[in-house]
Amino acid sequence: MAAVFDPITLEILWRRLISIVDEADSSVSRTAFSSLLRDAHDYTCIFTDKKGRELAQGTFATPGQSGAMALGIKNIVTKYPADYYHPGDIFIINDPWALAGHLNDICVISPIFYKNQLTSFTACVFHHSDIGGRVSSDNQDVFEEGIFIPFVKLYDRGVLNQSVLDMIRWNVRTPEQVIGDIRSQVAANHVCSEKICQMLEDNDLENLDDLADQIIGFTEKSMRGMIEKIPDGTYAAKGIIEQNQGQDIVIQAKISISKSDIVVDLDGSSGQVKWGGNVVYNFTYAYVFMAIKSIFAPDIPNNEGCARPIKLIAPEGTVVNCRFPAAVAARMMIGHFLTEIIYRGLSEVLPDRVIASSGGTPAAMNVFYGRRFDGKPWHSVIIRGGGMGAGAANDGNYVYIFPANGANTPVEIFENDTPLIVERRELIPDSGGPGKMRGGLGKREVFRVPDDRYAPLPPVNLGIQAGRYIYPPKGLFGGKPGARAQFLINGSPGNPYGLTQLQPGDVVTIDAPGGGGYGDPLERDIDLILSDLAEGYVSPRGARKDYGFDVKTSRRIVGTTKKQTSKKAKLNLHQS
Repeated sequence: MAAVFDPITLEILWRRLISIVDEADSSVSRTAFSSLLRDAHDYTCIFTDKKGRELAQGTFATPGQSGAMALGIKNIVTKYPADYYHPGDIFIINDPWALAGHLNDICVISPIFYKNQLTSFTACVFHHSDIGGRVSSDNQDVFEEGIFIPFVKLYDRGVLNQSVLDMIRWNVRTPEQVIGDIRSQVAANHVCSEKICQMLEDNDLENLDDLADQIIGFTEKSMRGMIEKIPDGTYAAKGIIEQNQGQDIVIQAKISISKSDIVVDLDGSSGQVKWGGNVVYNFTYAYVFMAIKSIFAPDIPNNEGCARPIKLIAPEGTVVNCRFPAAVAARMMIGHFLTEIIYRGLSEVLPDRVIASSGGTPAAMNVFYGRRFDGKPWHSVIIRGGGMGAGAANDGNYVYIFPANGANTPVEIFENDTPLIVERRELIPDSGGPGKMRGGLGKREVFRVPDDRYAPLPPVNLGIQAGRYIYPPKGLFGGKPGARAQFLINGSPGNPYGLTQLQPGDVVTIDAPGGGGYGDPLERDIDLILSDLAEGYVSPRGARKDYGFDVKTSRRIVGTTKKQTSKKAKLNLHQS
Protein backbone atom coordinates (compact mmCIF):
# COMPACT_ATOMS: atom_id res chain seq x y z
CA MET A 1 0.00 0.00 0.00
CA ALA A 2 1.08 3.54 -0.70
CA ALA A 3 2.11 5.53 2.36
CA VAL A 4 -0.18 8.43 3.23
CA PHE A 5 1.35 11.41 5.02
CA ASP A 6 -0.76 13.51 7.36
CA PRO A 7 -0.86 17.25 6.50
CA ILE A 8 1.72 18.27 9.12
CA THR A 9 4.22 15.57 8.17
CA LEU A 10 3.69 16.32 4.47
CA GLU A 11 4.42 20.01 5.03
CA ILE A 12 7.55 19.26 7.09
CA LEU A 13 8.98 16.86 4.53
CA TRP A 14 8.05 19.13 1.63
CA ARG A 15 9.76 22.13 3.24
CA ARG A 16 12.78 19.98 4.02
CA LEU A 17 13.13 19.09 0.34
CA ILE A 18 13.08 22.79 -0.56
CA SER A 19 15.63 23.61 2.15
CA ILE A 20 17.92 20.86 0.84
CA VAL A 21 17.86 22.32 -2.66
CA ASP A 22 18.43 25.78 -1.17
CA GLU A 23 21.47 24.43 0.67
CA ALA A 24 22.84 23.08 -2.60
CA ASP A 25 22.05 26.47 -4.15
CA SER A 26 23.92 28.37 -1.43
CA SER A 27 26.97 26.14 -1.87
CA VAL A 28 27.33 27.60 -5.36
CA SER A 29 27.86 31.13 -4.04
CA ARG A 30 30.74 29.80 -1.91
CA THR A 31 32.44 27.70 -4.59
CA ALA A 32 31.70 29.21 -8.03
CA PHE A 33 34.49 31.03 -9.86
CA SER A 34 32.43 33.34 -12.10
CA SER A 35 30.84 36.54 -10.78
CA LEU A 36 27.88 35.81 -13.06
CA LEU A 37 27.15 32.89 -10.73
CA ARG A 38 28.46 34.13 -7.36
CA ASP A 39 26.95 37.59 -7.57
CA ALA A 40 24.36 37.66 -10.37
CA HIS A 41 22.88 34.24 -9.41
CA ASP A 42 22.47 33.06 -13.00
CA TYR A 43 22.03 29.41 -12.07
CA THR A 44 19.33 27.02 -10.85
CA CYS A 45 19.28 23.86 -8.75
CA ILE A 46 16.36 21.42 -8.91
CA PHE A 47 15.47 18.01 -7.52
CA THR A 48 13.26 15.33 -9.13
CA ASP A 49 11.92 11.92 -8.24
CA LYS A 50 13.24 8.84 -10.05
CA LYS A 51 10.70 9.42 -12.85
CA GLY A 52 12.19 12.86 -13.51
CA ARG A 53 9.17 14.71 -12.07
CA GLU A 54 10.26 17.98 -10.48
CA LEU A 55 9.71 18.03 -6.71
CA ALA A 56 11.62 21.13 -5.60
CA GLN A 57 13.77 23.94 -6.92
CA GLY A 58 15.93 26.58 -5.30
CA THR A 59 13.98 29.49 -3.84
CA PHE A 60 15.98 31.94 -5.98
CA ALA A 61 15.82 29.85 -9.16
CA THR A 62 15.85 31.57 -12.52
CA PRO A 63 12.45 30.91 -14.17
CA GLY A 64 13.86 30.34 -17.64
CA GLN A 65 16.27 27.71 -16.40
CA SER A 66 14.01 26.02 -13.86
CA GLY A 67 10.98 25.82 -16.16
CA ALA A 68 13.06 24.49 -19.04
CA MET A 69 14.82 22.00 -16.74
CA ALA A 70 11.52 20.69 -15.41
CA LEU A 71 10.68 19.56 -18.95
CA GLY A 72 14.19 18.68 -20.04
CA ILE A 73 15.37 16.60 -17.08
CA LYS A 74 12.27 14.44 -17.26
CA ASN A 75 12.81 13.78 -20.97
CA ILE A 76 16.50 13.06 -20.51
CA VAL A 77 16.47 10.74 -17.49
CA THR A 78 13.48 8.69 -18.68
CA LYS A 79 15.13 8.11 -22.06
CA TYR A 80 17.25 5.39 -20.46
CA PRO A 81 16.20 2.44 -18.23
CA ALA A 82 16.85 2.63 -14.49
CA ASP A 83 19.77 0.17 -14.71
CA TYR A 84 21.63 2.62 -16.97
CA TYR A 85 22.43 4.72 -13.89
CA HIS A 86 24.91 3.72 -11.17
CA PRO A 87 26.09 5.19 -7.86
CA GLY A 88 28.80 7.77 -8.56
CA ASP A 89 27.59 8.60 -12.08
CA ILE A 90 27.43 12.28 -13.01
CA PHE A 91 26.27 13.50 -16.42
CA ILE A 92 26.87 16.75 -18.27
CA ILE A 93 24.95 18.31 -21.18
CA ASN A 94 24.33 21.73 -22.75
CA ASP A 95 22.12 20.78 -25.72
CA PRO A 96 19.88 23.89 -26.08
CA TRP A 97 16.93 21.89 -27.43
CA ALA A 98 17.11 19.37 -24.58
CA LEU A 99 17.35 21.88 -21.74
CA ALA A 100 17.59 25.61 -21.15
CA GLY A 101 17.87 27.06 -24.62
CA HIS A 102 21.48 28.06 -25.32
CA LEU A 103 24.96 26.58 -25.09
CA ASN A 104 26.10 28.70 -22.15
CA ASP A 105 23.65 26.88 -19.86
CA ILE A 106 25.56 23.72 -18.94
CA CYS A 107 23.61 21.19 -16.87
CA VAL A 108 25.18 18.65 -14.51
CA ILE A 109 22.84 15.78 -13.52
CA SER A 110 23.40 13.23 -10.74
CA PRO A 111 21.30 10.15 -9.95
CA ILE A 112 20.75 9.68 -6.20
CA PHE A 113 20.93 6.17 -4.75
CA TYR A 114 19.75 5.12 -1.30
CA LYS A 115 20.41 1.56 -0.11
CA ASN A 116 21.64 0.78 -3.64
CA GLN A 117 18.30 1.78 -5.19
CA LEU A 118 17.76 4.67 -7.57
CA THR A 119 15.55 7.10 -5.69
CA SER A 120 15.79 10.48 -7.43
CA PHE A 121 17.88 12.92 -9.47
CA THR A 122 19.46 16.25 -8.68
CA ALA A 123 20.58 18.72 -11.31
CA CYS A 124 21.91 22.23 -11.64
CA VAL A 125 22.24 24.52 -14.63
CA PHE A 126 24.91 27.22 -14.62
CA HIS A 127 25.08 30.00 -17.15
CA HIS A 128 28.79 29.80 -17.91
CA SER A 129 30.29 33.14 -18.88
CA ASP A 130 32.44 31.51 -21.52
CA ILE A 131 31.45 28.65 -23.81
CA GLY A 132 33.79 29.54 -26.70
CA GLY A 133 32.46 30.47 -30.12
CA ARG A 134 31.81 33.90 -31.57
CA VAL A 135 30.33 35.95 -28.74
CA SER A 136 27.66 37.91 -30.58
CA SER A 137 23.89 37.90 -30.93
CA ASP A 138 24.16 38.18 -34.72
CA ASN A 139 25.51 34.64 -35.26
CA GLN A 140 23.83 32.74 -38.09
CA ASP A 141 23.60 29.29 -36.48
CA VAL A 142 24.39 27.38 -33.28
CA PHE A 143 27.73 26.16 -34.66
CA GLU A 144 29.12 29.70 -34.32
CA GLU A 145 28.04 29.96 -30.70
CA GLY A 146 30.42 27.59 -28.91
CA ILE A 147 31.03 23.99 -27.90
CA PHE A 148 28.01 21.64 -28.02
CA ILE A 149 28.06 18.93 -25.29
CA PRO A 150 25.67 15.99 -25.74
CA PHE A 151 24.45 13.88 -22.79
CA VAL A 152 27.71 12.24 -21.63
CA LYS A 153 29.17 10.94 -18.38
CA LEU A 154 31.41 13.36 -16.57
CA TYR A 155 31.94 10.73 -13.87
CA ASP A 156 31.45 7.01 -14.45
CA ARG A 157 30.78 5.22 -11.13
CA GLY A 158 32.85 7.86 -9.33
CA VAL A 159 35.72 8.00 -11.86
CA LEU A 160 36.28 11.33 -13.62
CA ASN A 161 36.14 11.28 -17.42
CA GLN A 162 39.15 13.54 -17.92
CA SER A 163 38.68 13.57 -21.69
CA VAL A 164 35.39 15.44 -21.35
CA LEU A 165 37.00 18.12 -19.19
CA ASP A 166 39.93 18.38 -21.59
CA MET A 167 37.56 18.80 -24.53
CA ILE A 168 35.82 21.68 -22.75
CA ARG A 169 39.09 23.19 -21.55
CA TRP A 170 40.49 23.51 -25.08
CA ASN A 171 37.36 25.15 -26.48
CA VAL A 172 36.96 28.10 -24.09
CA ARG A 173 38.93 31.30 -23.52
CA THR A 174 39.09 31.12 -19.72
CA PRO A 175 39.40 27.40 -18.88
CA GLU A 176 40.25 27.83 -15.20
CA GLN A 177 37.01 29.71 -14.62
CA VAL A 178 34.85 27.31 -16.66
CA ILE A 179 36.30 24.12 -15.15
CA GLY A 180 36.09 25.65 -11.68
CA ASP A 181 32.41 26.39 -12.21
CA ILE A 182 31.74 22.84 -13.43
CA ARG A 183 33.35 21.52 -10.25
CA SER A 184 31.04 23.85 -8.32
CA GLN A 185 28.10 22.17 -10.04
CA VAL A 186 29.38 18.75 -9.02
CA ALA A 187 29.70 20.01 -5.43
CA ALA A 188 26.14 21.37 -5.42
CA ASN A 189 24.78 18.02 -6.60
CA HIS A 190 26.82 16.23 -3.93
CA VAL A 191 25.28 18.43 -1.23
CA CYS A 192 21.78 17.67 -2.46
CA SER A 193 22.44 13.93 -2.77
CA GLU A 194 23.90 13.66 0.70
CA LYS A 195 21.07 15.59 2.36
CA ILE A 196 18.34 13.61 0.55
CA CYS A 197 19.81 10.34 1.83
CA GLN A 198 19.93 11.80 5.35
CA MET A 199 16.26 12.77 5.09
CA LEU A 200 15.26 9.27 4.00
CA GLU A 201 17.19 7.75 6.87
CA ASP A 202 15.85 10.22 9.47
CA ASN A 203 12.26 9.47 8.47
CA ASP A 204 12.64 5.71 7.94
CA LEU A 205 11.68 5.97 4.27
CA GLU A 206 12.83 3.49 1.65
CA ASN A 207 12.18 5.85 -1.27
CA LEU A 208 10.43 9.07 -2.26
CA ASP A 209 7.73 7.60 -4.50
CA ASP A 210 4.71 8.10 -2.23
CA LEU A 211 5.89 11.48 -0.96
CA ALA A 212 6.37 12.66 -4.55
CA ASP A 213 2.86 11.54 -5.53
CA GLN A 214 1.31 13.46 -2.64
CA ILE A 215 3.30 16.64 -3.16
CA ILE A 216 2.57 16.75 -6.89
CA GLY A 217 -1.09 15.78 -6.42
CA PHE A 218 -1.69 18.39 -3.71
CA THR A 219 -0.01 21.09 -5.80
CA GLU A 220 -2.01 20.25 -8.92
CA LYS A 221 -5.27 20.34 -6.97
CA SER A 222 -4.40 23.74 -5.48
CA MET A 223 -3.38 25.18 -8.84
CA ARG A 224 -6.53 23.95 -10.54
CA GLY A 225 -8.64 25.38 -7.73
CA MET A 226 -7.23 28.84 -8.39
CA ILE A 227 -7.75 28.60 -12.16
CA GLU A 228 -11.37 27.49 -11.73
CA LYS A 229 -12.21 30.82 -10.08
CA ILE A 230 -11.63 32.64 -13.38
CA PRO A 231 -14.40 32.83 -16.01
CA ASP A 232 -13.93 30.52 -18.97
CA GLY A 233 -12.95 32.29 -22.15
CA THR A 234 -10.25 33.00 -24.70
CA TYR A 235 -8.07 36.06 -24.26
CA ALA A 236 -5.62 37.34 -26.87
CA ALA A 237 -2.51 39.49 -26.95
CA LYS A 238 0.04 40.52 -29.53
CA GLY A 239 3.56 41.75 -29.03
CA ILE A 240 5.99 43.43 -31.43
CA ILE A 241 9.67 42.90 -30.68
CA GLU A 242 12.51 44.69 -32.45
CA GLN A 243 15.23 42.57 -34.03
CA ASN A 244 18.73 43.36 -35.18
CA GLN A 245 18.00 42.79 -38.86
CA GLY A 246 14.97 42.61 -41.12
CA GLN A 247 11.37 42.98 -40.04
CA ASP A 248 10.08 43.18 -36.47
CA ILE A 249 9.12 39.98 -34.69
CA VAL A 250 5.47 39.29 -33.88
CA ILE A 251 4.40 37.15 -30.93
CA GLN A 252 0.74 36.15 -31.16
CA ALA A 253 -0.87 34.53 -28.12
CA LYS A 254 -4.31 33.13 -27.39
CA ILE A 255 -4.94 32.08 -23.79
CA SER A 256 -7.94 29.77 -23.41
CA ILE A 257 -9.32 28.97 -19.95
CA SER A 258 -11.72 26.05 -19.59
CA LYS A 259 -12.60 25.03 -16.04
CA SER A 260 -9.20 24.24 -14.52
CA ASP A 261 -7.20 23.95 -17.75
CA ILE A 262 -5.25 26.64 -19.59
CA VAL A 263 -4.09 26.35 -23.19
CA VAL A 264 -1.66 28.95 -24.54
CA ASP A 265 -1.51 28.93 -28.35
CA LEU A 266 1.33 30.89 -30.00
CA ASP A 267 0.28 30.07 -33.57
CA GLY A 268 0.73 33.12 -35.77
CA SER A 269 4.08 34.12 -34.25
CA SER A 270 6.96 34.97 -36.57
CA GLY A 271 9.16 32.31 -38.12
CA GLN A 272 12.64 31.65 -36.74
CA VAL A 273 15.24 34.27 -37.56
CA LYS A 274 18.83 34.28 -38.81
CA TRP A 275 20.33 35.58 -35.59
CA GLY A 276 20.57 34.40 -31.98
CA GLY A 277 17.14 35.47 -30.71
CA ASN A 278 15.46 32.13 -31.52
CA VAL A 279 13.77 30.34 -28.63
CA VAL A 280 13.52 26.58 -28.11
CA TYR A 281 10.24 25.04 -26.92
CA ASN A 282 11.45 24.43 -23.34
CA PHE A 283 12.47 28.06 -22.82
CA THR A 284 9.22 29.33 -24.33
CA TYR A 285 7.29 27.05 -22.01
CA ALA A 286 9.30 28.26 -19.02
CA TYR A 287 8.22 31.90 -19.37
CA VAL A 288 4.65 31.09 -20.32
CA PHE A 289 4.50 28.93 -17.20
CA MET A 290 6.14 31.65 -15.10
CA ALA A 291 3.44 34.16 -16.09
CA ILE A 292 0.53 31.85 -15.35
CA LYS A 293 2.01 30.53 -12.12
CA SER A 294 2.72 34.05 -10.80
CA ILE A 295 -0.84 35.14 -11.59
CA PHE A 296 -2.79 32.18 -10.23
CA ALA A 297 -0.68 30.62 -7.46
CA PRO A 298 2.42 32.66 -6.61
CA ASP A 299 2.80 31.22 -3.11
CA ILE A 300 2.76 27.50 -3.95
CA PRO A 301 6.30 26.05 -4.27
CA ASN A 302 7.13 25.04 -7.83
CA ASN A 303 6.94 21.39 -8.83
CA GLU A 304 5.37 19.30 -11.59
CA GLY A 305 1.90 19.72 -10.12
CA CYS A 306 1.94 23.44 -10.97
CA ALA A 307 2.53 22.69 -14.63
CA ARG A 308 -0.07 19.99 -15.19
CA PRO A 309 -3.01 22.36 -15.87
CA ILE A 310 -1.01 24.27 -18.51
CA LYS A 311 -0.65 23.25 -22.15
CA LEU A 312 1.49 25.12 -24.67
CA ILE A 313 1.07 25.10 -28.44
CA ALA A 314 4.11 26.54 -30.23
CA PRO A 315 4.42 25.60 -33.92
CA GLU A 316 7.81 24.18 -34.87
CA GLY A 317 9.91 26.45 -37.06
CA THR A 318 8.66 29.63 -35.42
CA VAL A 319 10.75 31.98 -33.33
CA VAL A 320 9.18 30.45 -30.20
CA ASN A 321 9.98 26.84 -31.18
CA CYS A 322 12.98 26.95 -33.49
CA ARG A 323 14.53 24.03 -35.34
CA PHE A 324 18.14 22.92 -35.06
CA PRO A 325 20.65 24.38 -35.95
CA ALA A 326 19.17 27.85 -35.38
CA ALA A 327 21.28 30.39 -33.51
CA VAL A 328 19.95 30.64 -29.93
CA ALA A 329 22.61 32.39 -27.82
CA ALA A 330 20.46 35.49 -27.27
CA ARG A 331 17.19 33.62 -26.74
CA MET A 332 16.17 35.85 -23.82
CA MET A 333 15.87 38.82 -26.23
CA ILE A 334 12.60 37.24 -27.37
CA GLY A 335 11.86 34.59 -24.73
CA HIS A 336 11.63 37.03 -21.83
CA PHE A 337 8.78 38.86 -23.57
CA LEU A 338 6.49 35.84 -23.35
CA THR A 339 5.63 36.53 -19.71
CA GLU A 340 4.78 40.13 -20.56
CA ILE A 341 2.52 39.09 -23.43
CA ILE A 342 0.64 36.60 -21.25
CA TYR A 343 0.14 39.36 -18.67
CA ARG A 344 -1.22 41.66 -21.34
CA GLY A 345 -3.62 39.00 -22.56
CA LEU A 346 -4.99 38.26 -19.09
CA SER A 347 -5.12 41.92 -18.01
CA GLU A 348 -8.68 42.07 -19.33
CA VAL A 349 -9.95 39.50 -16.85
CA LEU A 350 -7.33 39.88 -14.07
CA PRO A 351 -6.34 43.56 -14.03
CA ASP A 352 -5.20 43.51 -10.38
CA ARG A 353 -2.81 40.57 -10.84
CA VAL A 354 -0.69 41.81 -13.72
CA ILE A 355 1.93 44.50 -14.17
CA ALA A 356 2.87 46.81 -17.02
CA SER A 357 5.87 46.10 -19.23
CA SER A 358 9.27 46.08 -17.55
CA GLY A 359 12.55 47.66 -18.61
CA GLY A 360 14.35 44.53 -17.42
CA THR A 361 12.53 42.59 -20.14
CA PRO A 362 14.63 41.36 -21.75
CA ALA A 363 17.43 41.21 -19.22
CA ALA A 364 20.34 42.96 -20.92
CA MET A 365 23.49 40.88 -21.06
CA ASN A 366 26.83 42.58 -21.69
CA VAL A 367 29.66 40.21 -22.53
CA PHE A 368 33.13 41.77 -22.22
CA TYR A 369 36.28 39.91 -23.20
CA GLY A 370 39.81 40.55 -24.36
CA ARG A 371 43.39 40.37 -23.14
CA ARG A 372 45.19 42.25 -20.41
CA PHE A 373 48.34 44.21 -21.13
CA ASP A 374 50.40 41.07 -20.32
CA GLY A 375 48.47 39.00 -22.87
CA LYS A 376 46.41 37.01 -20.35
CA PRO A 377 42.79 36.50 -21.54
CA TRP A 378 39.87 37.74 -19.47
CA HIS A 379 36.13 37.31 -19.87
CA SER A 380 33.22 38.72 -17.87
CA VAL A 381 29.45 38.91 -18.20
CA ILE A 382 27.17 41.34 -16.43
CA ILE A 383 23.38 41.26 -16.49
CA ARG A 384 21.53 44.52 -16.03
CA GLY A 385 17.93 45.17 -15.21
CA GLY A 386 15.68 48.13 -15.85
CA GLY A 387 12.66 49.55 -14.12
CA MET A 388 9.92 47.05 -13.33
CA GLY A 389 6.42 47.68 -14.60
CA ALA A 390 3.91 49.20 -12.19
CA GLY A 391 0.93 47.27 -10.83
CA ALA A 392 -2.55 48.20 -9.69
CA ALA A 393 -1.42 49.02 -6.15
CA ASN A 394 2.30 49.69 -6.35
CA ASP A 395 5.01 51.51 -8.26
CA GLY A 396 7.51 49.43 -10.18
CA ASN A 397 10.76 48.37 -8.51
CA TYR A 398 13.99 49.96 -9.68
CA VAL A 399 16.73 48.23 -11.67
CA TYR A 400 15.04 44.86 -11.54
CA ILE A 401 15.86 41.86 -13.75
CA PHE A 402 12.35 40.69 -14.51
CA PRO A 403 11.17 38.08 -15.27
CA ALA A 404 14.60 36.44 -15.21
CA ASN A 405 15.16 36.88 -11.44
CA GLY A 406 18.88 37.61 -11.63
CA ALA A 407 20.95 40.16 -9.75
CA ASN A 408 23.03 43.18 -10.75
CA THR A 409 26.77 42.56 -10.40
CA PRO A 410 28.39 44.99 -7.91
CA VAL A 411 30.75 47.58 -9.38
CA GLU A 412 33.59 46.45 -7.12
CA ILE A 413 33.34 42.86 -8.36
CA PHE A 414 33.22 43.88 -12.00
CA GLU A 415 36.25 46.15 -11.68
CA ASN A 416 38.14 43.39 -9.88
CA ASP A 417 37.35 40.83 -12.60
CA THR A 418 38.16 43.08 -15.56
CA PRO A 419 40.57 45.87 -16.51
CA LEU A 420 37.62 48.21 -17.15
CA ILE A 421 36.63 51.18 -15.00
CA VAL A 422 33.03 51.97 -14.03
CA GLU A 423 32.70 55.75 -13.95
CA ARG A 424 28.99 56.01 -13.11
CA ARG A 425 26.06 53.83 -12.10
CA GLU A 426 22.90 55.76 -11.32
CA LEU A 427 19.13 55.88 -11.59
CA ILE A 428 17.72 57.97 -14.45
CA PRO A 429 15.14 60.59 -13.39
CA ASP A 430 11.84 60.62 -15.33
CA SER A 431 12.61 57.22 -16.90
CA GLY A 432 9.75 55.43 -15.11
CA GLY A 433 6.54 55.39 -17.12
CA PRO A 434 4.05 57.94 -15.74
CA GLY A 435 0.86 56.54 -14.29
CA LYS A 436 -1.38 56.41 -11.26
CA MET A 437 1.29 53.94 -10.24
CA ARG A 438 4.66 54.90 -11.70
CA GLY A 439 6.98 52.49 -13.49
CA GLY A 440 10.35 51.75 -11.91
CA LEU A 441 13.31 53.87 -12.93
CA GLY A 442 15.94 52.75 -15.41
CA LYS A 443 19.66 52.82 -14.80
CA ARG A 444 22.68 54.42 -16.46
CA GLU A 445 26.10 52.77 -16.42
CA VAL A 446 29.24 54.35 -17.84
CA PHE A 447 32.35 52.21 -18.51
CA ARG A 448 35.79 53.35 -19.61
CA VAL A 449 38.54 51.34 -21.29
CA PRO A 450 41.85 52.36 -19.66
CA ASP A 451 44.38 54.03 -21.93
CA ASP A 452 47.52 53.85 -19.81
CA ARG A 453 50.38 54.38 -22.27
CA TYR A 454 52.82 52.51 -20.01
CA ALA A 455 50.62 49.37 -19.89
CA PRO A 456 48.58 49.52 -23.10
CA LEU A 457 45.42 47.42 -23.14
CA PRO A 458 44.49 45.58 -26.36
CA PRO A 459 41.05 46.31 -27.84
CA VAL A 460 38.12 45.05 -25.77
CA ASN A 461 35.26 43.09 -27.36
CA LEU A 462 31.72 43.86 -26.21
CA GLY A 463 28.81 41.64 -27.18
CA ILE A 464 25.40 43.06 -26.24
CA GLN A 465 22.19 41.06 -25.95
CA ALA A 466 19.40 43.49 -25.13
CA GLY A 467 16.31 45.23 -26.44
CA ARG A 468 13.92 48.20 -26.02
CA TYR A 469 16.04 50.50 -28.18
CA ILE A 470 13.11 51.10 -30.53
CA TYR A 471 9.98 50.12 -28.63
CA PRO A 472 9.79 51.28 -24.99
CA PRO A 473 8.08 49.26 -22.21
CA LYS A 474 4.34 49.81 -22.52
CA GLY A 475 2.00 51.02 -19.80
CA LEU A 476 -1.38 49.53 -18.85
CA PHE A 477 -4.83 51.07 -18.41
CA GLY A 478 -3.75 54.58 -19.37
CA GLY A 479 -0.22 54.33 -17.98
CA LYS A 480 2.54 55.74 -20.17
CA PRO A 481 5.62 53.92 -21.49
CA GLY A 482 8.95 53.92 -19.70
CA ALA A 483 12.08 55.41 -21.25
CA ARG A 484 13.86 53.46 -24.01
CA ALA A 485 17.28 51.82 -23.78
CA GLN A 486 20.36 53.60 -25.09
CA PHE A 487 23.89 52.54 -26.09
CA LEU A 488 26.53 55.20 -26.73
CA ILE A 489 30.24 55.05 -27.52
CA ASN A 490 32.00 58.33 -26.77
CA GLY A 491 28.61 60.04 -26.85
CA SER A 492 27.51 58.70 -30.25
CA PRO A 493 25.01 55.86 -30.86
CA GLY A 494 26.61 52.43 -31.19
CA ASN A 495 25.32 49.12 -32.56
CA PRO A 496 23.47 47.48 -29.67
CA TYR A 497 22.73 44.21 -31.46
CA GLY A 498 26.09 42.68 -32.33
CA LEU A 499 29.78 42.68 -31.51
CA THR A 500 31.60 45.95 -30.87
CA GLN A 501 35.36 46.41 -30.52
CA LEU A 502 36.32 49.08 -28.04
CA GLN A 503 39.63 50.93 -28.15
CA PRO A 504 41.67 52.22 -25.17
CA GLY A 505 40.11 55.46 -23.95
CA ASP A 506 36.62 54.66 -25.23
CA VAL A 507 33.73 55.54 -22.92
CA VAL A 508 30.60 53.41 -23.14
CA THR A 509 27.20 54.56 -21.84
CA ILE A 510 24.44 51.98 -21.42
CA ASP A 511 20.96 53.08 -20.33
CA ALA A 512 18.51 50.44 -19.13
CA PRO A 513 14.83 51.30 -19.79
CA GLY A 514 12.26 52.33 -17.22
CA GLY A 515 9.11 50.32 -16.52
CA GLY A 516 5.68 51.14 -17.89
CA GLY A 517 3.13 53.00 -15.77
CA TYR A 518 -0.26 51.69 -14.62
CA GLY A 519 -3.37 53.88 -14.74
CA ASP A 520 -3.94 57.52 -15.67
CA PRO A 521 -1.01 59.76 -14.51
CA LEU A 522 -3.49 62.50 -13.63
CA GLU A 523 -4.89 60.20 -10.93
CA ARG A 524 -1.57 59.86 -9.14
CA ASP A 525 -1.71 60.92 -5.51
CA ILE A 526 -0.13 64.35 -4.94
CA ASP A 527 1.85 63.09 -1.94
CA LEU A 528 3.44 60.44 -4.15
CA ILE A 529 4.44 63.08 -6.70
CA LEU A 530 5.98 65.24 -3.98
CA SER A 531 7.87 62.23 -2.64
CA ASP A 532 9.16 61.46 -6.15
CA LEU A 533 10.34 65.05 -6.48
CA ALA A 534 12.07 64.96 -3.11
CA GLU A 535 13.90 61.75 -3.99
CA GLY A 536 14.87 62.98 -7.45
CA TYR A 537 12.92 60.22 -9.20
CA VAL A 538 10.87 62.82 -11.08
CA SER A 539 12.15 66.25 -12.12
CA PRO A 540 10.06 69.43 -11.80
CA ARG A 541 9.79 69.48 -15.58
CA GLY A 542 8.68 65.85 -15.61
CA ALA A 543 6.11 66.49 -12.89
CA ARG A 544 4.58 69.29 -14.94
CA LYS A 545 4.73 67.45 -18.29
CA ASP A 546 3.67 63.96 -17.15
CA TYR A 547 1.46 64.62 -14.12
CA GLY A 548 0.18 68.17 -14.71
CA PHE A 549 1.76 69.21 -11.39
CA ASP A 550 3.31 72.61 -10.72
CA VAL A 551 6.15 72.52 -8.16
CA LYS A 552 5.92 76.23 -7.28
CA THR A 553 2.29 76.02 -6.18
CA SER A 554 2.30 72.33 -5.19
CA ARG A 555 -0.96 71.94 -7.10
CA ARG A 556 -2.17 70.27 -10.23
CA ILE A 557 -2.59 72.54 -13.21
CA VAL A 558 -4.22 69.86 -15.37
CA GLY A 559 -7.04 67.48 -14.45
CA THR A 560 -8.73 67.06 -11.08
CA THR A 561 -7.97 65.10 -7.96
CA LYS A 562 -9.66 64.63 -4.61
CA LYS A 563 -6.45 65.05 -2.66
CA GLN A 564 -4.18 67.97 -3.49
CA THR A 565 -1.28 68.00 -1.05
CA SER A 566 -0.23 67.58 2.56
CA LYS A 567 1.86 69.75 4.88
CA LYS A 568 4.17 66.82 5.63
CA ALA A 569 4.87 66.19 1.96
CA LYS A 570 5.57 69.87 1.35
CA LEU A 571 8.02 69.95 4.26
CA ASN A 572 9.93 66.93 2.94
CA LEU A 573 10.19 68.53 -0.48
CA HIS A 574 11.58 71.80 0.92
CA GLN A 575 14.04 69.97 3.21
CA SER A 576 15.47 68.02 0.29
